[in-house]
Order: sequence, then C-alpha cells, then structure tokens
Amino acid sequence: MKTGKEVDMGGTFDYFGEKSHTDYKNITAKQYENRMILREAMMNHGFEPLAEEWWHFTLKNEPYPDTYFTFPVSENSIHK
Repeated sequence: MKTGKEVDMGGTFDYFGEKSHTDYKNITAKQYENRMILREAMMNHGFEPLAEEWWHFTLKNEPYPDTYFTFPVSENSIHK
C-alpha cells in the first residue's frame, strides 16, 4: 500500500491458463505467498476462492445470487 505498486502474484489478472490456478507452483515462493495472503484474507471475510483463478472469489452468503448488476460503480456512488 505504501508504494502504490501492484503486488507480484506470478501472473496477470484475467489470464485463464494454468498459471492462474491458485495452487500453481511454478512461480516464486514470494509470488505463491502473495496468492495465499490474498486467499486467506478473502476467505476470512466470507468469500470462497475459485481454484482456477487466483483473483476470483465469490461471497459465500451472496444476498442476490441470481441477480446480475449492470450499472457502473464508482467512488461517488458510495455513501460516506
């Protein structure tokens, strides 16, 4: 957070090859550790990981499981 730089996750967001699998081991130990930090943080807050995509999580108790929202979300839309 202090540097404002992306964390090295050992692969790019939205790449759908094997390298994107959460448990893919042909990356550095630090990259794997970063994936596990993200996974643990998300799971601790009620999200389930998708094994094939290190960045993809679904809320366990999704309040609108059959609803697809098509409106844009911006910082201005958040009530502060």
